[in-house]
Amino acid sequence: MTLLFLYFSANAYGWKILSGTLSSSSVFGVMPLSDPFAVLQMIFAGAVLSFDVILGAMIIVFFYGVIGGRAFCSWVCPVNMVTDGANWLRRKLYMDQIEKKVWISRDIRYYMIVLALIVSSISGMAAFEIISPITILNRGVIFGFGAGAGLLIAIFLFDLFVLRNGWCGHICPLGGVHAMIGKYSLLRVKHNSENCTLCMKCKDICPERQVLNMIGKRSEVVSMAACTNCGRCVDVCDDDALGFHIRNYLNL
Repeated sequence: MTLLFLYFSANAYGWKILSGTLSSSSVFGVMPLSDPFAVLQMIFAGAVLSFDVILGAMIIVFFYGVIGGRAFCSWVCPVNMVTDGANWLRRKLYMDQIEKKVWISRDIRYYMIVLALIVSSISGMAAFEIISPITILNRGVIFGFGAGAGLLIAIFLFDLFVLRNGWCGHICPLGGVHAMIGKYSLLRVKHNSENCTLCMKCKDICPERQVLNMIGKRSEVVSMAACTNCGRCVDVCDDDALGFHIRNYLNL
């Protein structure tokens, strides 16, 4: 929400703290930031990119690759407001207790990456950026919503009625890109099995619950790339069994 306010303020009030969109931004008008997936699509589309765009993508890759992991999905992506709203309503309506009728592979997001690059290469345009709900919501807050708001409503209804965390956890290709970028990042959640009472509050709240496969088994860091470093599991743990740690590659 804070980032969206800064983007809006740059357009409405001329503030230069953070201007542009999530695809291409600048901090104080000096440091460029670029979405690596958008840049990759443009490369496949045959576009000639400026040094600032490439540098901006490298900065993002470095930050999330070394430190943040997949934190973009939990701390930056504005679609969280839509999907979190759907998941909150699911819990209020006790829909997670209803027998599951739909199963979708979490690997679809990686197939979506490949599809977006193929279509970009054929069409000569950054294919996913045209329909990206992230772009639609970001630009909608800054410039006003249009017909693209229908896609945001569809994602809300999909997450509410069809599949918990369906868009972010299974389909979104940008989530897949950031999972690959941040696979070996240093900032990780660590589980201490000695403190754990197996209350399972962490798994109930986790948007990527498969990453907590060590619960009830052993103490270790959450190493799966799908973890968004959202910290929700840490917040709900009353046993002090989960916390953020810097991964030690010499002694995992």
